[in-house]
Amino acid sequence: MTALDPLSRRRFLAATGATGAAAALAATAPPASAAPAPVVDKFPFPTGNRARVLVTGDAGTGLPAQWAVADAIRSVHRDQPFDLALGLGDNIYESGPHGSGDGQFADKFENPNHGLDFPWVMVQGNHDNSAIVPGDGGWLLRGDDEVAYHGLSRRWWMPSRYYSVRIPEDDPVVEFFVLDLNPLAAYIPPLFVDYWAVHGQFMTEQRAWLDRAIADSPARWKIACTHHPYLSNGSHGDAGEYDGIPLEPMNGVHAKRFYEDHVVGRCQFILSGHDHSLQVLDPTVASKGTRQIVSGAAGKNSHGKSSRPDRANLYQNFDDVGFMTMDLSADSVRLRAYTVDIPTAAPTLAFDRRL
Repeated sequence: MTALDPLSRRRFLAATGATGAAAALAATAPPASAAPAPVVDKFPFPTGNRARVLVTGDAGTGLPAQWAVADAIRSVHRDQPFDLALGLGDNIYESGPHGSGDGQFADKFENPNHGLDFPWVMVQGNHDNSAIVPGDGGWLLRGDDEVAYHGLSRRWWMPSRYYSVRIPEDDPVVEFFVLDLNPLAAYIPPLFVDYWAVHGQFMTEQRAWLDRAIADSPARWKIACTHHPYLSNGSHGDAGEYDGIPLEPMNGVHAKRFYEDHVVGRCQFILSGHDHSLQVLDPTVASKGTRQIVSGAAGKNSHGKSSRPDRANLYQNFDDVGFMTMDLSADSVRLRAYTVDIPTAAPTLAFDRRL
């Protein structure tokens, strides 16, 4: 199929949703049961009172850009070892896996990341849940294959579609709250399956879980990890205005409400991908002091495309591939952004600041 720009793609999918998409969406109901995956010996999480975290997103292409970024990460890791990684979604381009044994997990995750032997805390993205057009987010059961892969990989950490990780487990410095907002932000909204609906079982349980988990967290730093951003100066834009679409729910208005009801003012940071860029945005009045960070350039860049290039930020780059790192301790967060030259895989430190 010829590639569509975001506006055309959403219009195409809206029309499809009234006809042939119904059958695909009907297949997104939760399964009655699932066979347990074999448990493997996972790489351990750090136990100290500091954590050095790799932050990547939108990596899983298997193409030279992903390998160049991974090579650059390995060079940084040799000098300053990472304790864990955050993979902010779109882990398996272009349409997600076909079962937990799909060879794409090797081609687009394990092989590019060889030698990066630490836990990778993984987030679900829209491309991981494709139905008709790559990235439509319309086949939500496909993401369950990524959950099942948790039992097959030492690196890949995704025990559920949403979950949290405390570092360290006892007396944590940081707690990462991994969220799955795909039902609220899909190009094909799940209109025909109550389980995935805006106020269906999946999202209702996730909201209740998140409220309890944040309230009960003793961590100094509380960080929401998502694929779809709350705020973005990139081409997809802000929740509630995704891709400049005025039509609800395709503009992500329900994702916006989720963030404002359950995340902003309660977590210090939101880390997201989706836009293939590197952004460190300033908090806004609406974000109640929560800072949005976008790291979605580990496999693709935005070719300079932006929706709000002038909105207040500490750093943004829409032209290069790259990644970020966070050094977390009880009293500080140090964020770095690296751009990567694809032909040489050389990393360049482009941003370095304590937040």
